[in-house]
Amino acid sequence: MTKSFDMALFLSGVLTGSKATQQRHLRQARAMQAAIQQRWQRDNPWSWQLKHVRWFLAYHLKDHSEVTRYYYRLTALLIWRRMGNSQLCVDTGADSIS
Repeated sequence: MTKSFDMALFLSGVLTGSKATQQRHLRQARAMQAAIQQRWQRDNPWSWQLKHVRWFLAYHLKDHSEVTRYYYRLTALLIWRRMGNSQLCVDTGADSIS
């Protein structure tokens, strides 16, 4: 039996803002984790590559509103910051993160 990756512990050092904002980031990070796990069998952010995050933002969220995609991009930035990467450039068509 393997222990699942604890996203709350992983993000605890970079989460700021109100309790509601922190909970939203955790909920979205877990959704990203589940989608990437299902597609590529990579259950934790340490094994993710930029292509996994790009896929999630561009294709998994393609039918969601612009506001939802924006908030997921903020969560992706938090994950990238936690991993020690200072810059993340994700081009999802008309949108980009820098």
